[in-house]
Amino acid sequence: MSEIRDCLPPDRNPRRPGFALPRGSVDTHVHVFEPGYAFSPGRGYNPPTSRLADLKHLHATLGIDRVVFTQPSVYGTDNSAILDAMAALNKETPDRARAVVALDMDFTEKQLAALDVSGVRGVRLNTDNKGGMPIGMDEIPELAARIAPFGWHLEFLFPGKDIVALMPVFTALKVPMSIAHFAYQSATAGVKAPGFRALVELARRGNTWIKISGANRVSATDLPPYDDVKPMAQALIAAAPERIMWGTDWPHPNKYVANPNDGDLVDAFGDWVSDPAMRRRILVDTPAAFYRFGLE
Repeated sequence: MSEIRDCLPPDRNPRRPGFALPRGSVDTHVHVFEPGYAFSPGRGYNPPTSRLADLKHLHATLGIDRVVFTQPSVYGTDNSAILDAMAALNKETPDRARAVVALDMDFTEKQLAALDVSGVRGVRLNTDNKGGMPIGMDEIPELAARIAPFGWHLEFLFPGKDIVALMPVFTALKVPMSIAHFAYQSATAGVKAPGFRALVELARRGNTWIKISGANRVSATDLPPYDDVKPMAQALIAAAPERIMWGTDWPHPNKYVANPNDGDLVDAFGDWVSDPAMRRRILVDTPAAFYRFGLE
């Protein structure tokens, strides 16, 4: 049995970015690892303790008002940690948080309805991390059909090399889908690489929302500058400006060499997107509509 490695903590001293984020900005991709929640024995890594209080400090520093919790693989299908965090934030400030959960196929329509009322907006399917894919690929059409009445989406995370083989799965989907972290396409491979061209094709088809998050995961270097990621970000924005979102990926789990300061990640986004109107579209308008913030 392979050892479960301890991954690095985030930078505990986030700095303020070099520009002001627009009011209502949404961080569409975070996790939380509070003590007291049991990890799945089938996990692939041990995450750093990363409390809701830490996340609130981060967002206060960066100037972020809303957040989407994404279920990490280390909890399997026990979504308690992110659901509790979402509930706590929404109790403090109504309409502040949403979540994307992991499910097996044993859920009921009643459970889906309750999750929807709480603020859940989608299901994550993660083939990149151990424990993150609780259903079979052949069950995806049924899953999609069952979540469709709630207006939910499927969020995919997969090894970058798999995108071309997965295209038939993606193009057959009857519900919206999202992909984070540039679909793990290598920045050094460039915008003409087959994998990135497939991602652009998905963006143009109109059913895929893409998070230009995780620059440190796709760049040649763990730390900034992320100049090699800029052409990918701008190509995706050009292909589908109305379906691009952003997130910190805090606390950057499953990293073992170095983690960036989150202020640097915001500044990288600011370098990729200089137009204030487009910044607002990506940070505020698109995620507000996709996760149904302020629409209840």
